[in-house]
Amino acid sequence: MGSDFVRFDWAMKRLLRDKANYVVLEGLITTLLGKKIRIKKLLESESNRDSEDDKQNRVDLLAEDEQGVLYLMEVQNETEFAYFQRMLFGASKLVTEYINRGQGYENIRKVYSINIVYFNLGQGKDYVYHGKTEFRGLHDGELLNLSPFQQQKFEVSEVSELYPEYFILKANDFNRWSKVPLDQWIYVLCNGDIPEDADAPGLAEAREKLHIARMSKAELNAYYRHLDNVVILRDNIDTARNEGIIEGRAEQSRDMALKMKARGFDVVTIADLTGLTEKEIETL
Repeated sequence: MGSDFVRFDWAMKRLLRDKANYVVLEGLITTLLGKKIRIKKLLESESNRDSEDDKQNRVDLLAEDEQGVLYLMEVQNETEFAYFQRMLFGASKLVTEYINRGQGYENIRKVYSINIVYFNLGQGKDYVYHGKTEFRGLHDGELLNLSPFQQQKFEVSEVSELYPEYFILKANDFNRWSKVPLDQWIYVLCNGDIPEDADAPGLAEAREKLHIARMSKAELNAYYRHLDNVVILRDNIDTARNEGIIEGRAEQSRDMALKMKARGFDVVTIADLTGLTEKEIETL
């Protein structure tokens, strides 16, 4: 059964860039950070332009709040083994792009990298991860803190608040609805559905603004093409993965057959143990 609401990656591309819809993004970021934020404007990011290529496997959006903090939000549909490094590159690029030449390092912007992934990134059982930079003593594990002057100068209390922070939301397999705001958001990201009792920040507005019924016929057709492309993309990934498994098993069988031939096993025995045909074994 299809959802009455558009997928979040599509919303980021077409709907949430409207200033009237900032409240939805603000709700998600507020829920993650545990403090209320207000988006001042959207900035140009790597794919922050309308594209006719709906086969694109990711979409990103860059926002700035009223204090000048930058929020890079990215949705990734396709498996990418170097995604951790990609997160680092994206945040580092923002750090260097948004400081003017000649400015002191105290003007470096705070960056939050928020990554919504629809694949199994890394190895872990949780569905939301938070990463930040801390410095600890090698001998006693003591956390290195800012001096009182630095705290006053930078208006933060910890060294980690000066560095980029990363959030990973694993939205590929989460079906538990609850009253916990963050769990509600993960459920919505994963299932594309917004239950009536959703009360996490931004979700009430999302129910109104992301409803398929609000879309024009042209937008609806484009959206359905996008859904088809997402399905095709995932089918391609599954096919490639299964083919890789089959090829890997075949290679293991060939290696085993070669070793058995070298040890003098007869062809019939090798075929029985490896699953290869006698002709395949003879050509090895």
